[in-house]
Amino acid sequence: MEVHPSARKHGIADEDIEHATTHAMAIDDHDDTRLYLGPSRSAELLEVVTIVRDDGSELAIHAMKMRAKYQRLLPGG
Repeated sequence: MEVHPSARKHGIADEDIEHATTHAMAIDDHDDTRLYLGPSRSAELLEVVTIVRDDGSELAIHAMKMRAKYQRLLPGG
């Protein structure tokens, strides 16, 4: 997965972005974007937004600590 500089705005490391998407606990698709809720390497929950390209590859454009408003999307949320 490619990481756009905008995804680093909140100080989330590329490795944590990749870990959160690879181990996502919830995925929410919207047209050409995808929201992942998953753990960083230290188990802190993150929200990661990607653009899904026509070839199926993804570009991470946003990553930060998961906000409470997304709790409802998690299993048991």
